[in-house]
Amino acid sequence: MRSYRQFASVYDRLMEEMPYAEWMSFARRCWEQYGMPATVADLGCGTGNIAIPLAKAGFTVFGIDLSADMLSVARSKWESSSGAGLIRSREPGSIRWLQQDMRDWELPHPVDAAISFCDSLNYLTEKPDISAVFRRTFAGLAPGGLFLFDVHAPRQLARYAEEQPFVLDERDIAYIWTCEYDAERMEIEHDLTFFVREDEREGGEGGKQPQALYRRFEESHVQRAYDPDWLSAELAAAGFELLHLFADFKWQEPDENAERLFFVARRPR
Repeated sequence: MRSYRQFASVYDRLMEEMPYAEWMSFARRCWEQYGMPATVADLGCGTGNIAIPLAKAGFTVFGIDLSADMLSVARSKWESSSGAGLIRSREPGSIRWLQQDMRDWELPHPVDAAISFCDSLNYLTEKPDISAVFRRTFAGLAPGGLFLFDVHAPRQLARYAEEQPFVLDERDIAYIWTCEYDAERMEIEHDLTFFVREDEREGGEGGKQPQALYRRFEESHVQRAYDPDWLSAELAAAGFELLHLFADFKWQEPDENAERLFFVARRPR
């Protein structure tokens, strides 16, 4: 399981178009149907793009991530948010940031719900690691607690490889993104080269314009997809009751065109 490094500094800039509001809506709809939680563990919380809105909505949130860099960004966003002080003064919600591995996360008390969105589980590239997350999450939930997570469908990783390379060229940031796919393991390696604008160098004689300076760095991210039937079986082996398997933020069963799979599982009461 990787720990983000320089990527944390540009993560939010690159993820601006991600459907965070749809993840929030999906979770709330599940909770409205099966029981509204008071405490939520966000596994693989990254820079807090779901944990922070949850806290502002009144939940007690535990933001759990392996990367200290991502948590540092998340903590700064929460502390600098104009809403954070308002929320704390009224005390309807809060966040505790924890650097932990989702395979063995632990809190002082069980939580009412656990979530892991934005394909965080795809970064676990060995089956025993997925099984460990399921067992640990079952143990960390109160009876009746829901575990909501999404993963890339196997076909989606193959699509990335077919459609690559991807290029972004904007004034403040650019990247080149290539992929290599292992069909047997349903595993993909994303290799990214970033160019991030930092400052400008003064122009020379003759009224030359200042020259922009860019910082270059490289990142490699590996993800693996898993057969949904295997994931369902592992949830059952951990003790969960699988309530639903949906696709692409819609309350409908996945088909061969599904890009993102959503699991709704519950620890029995």
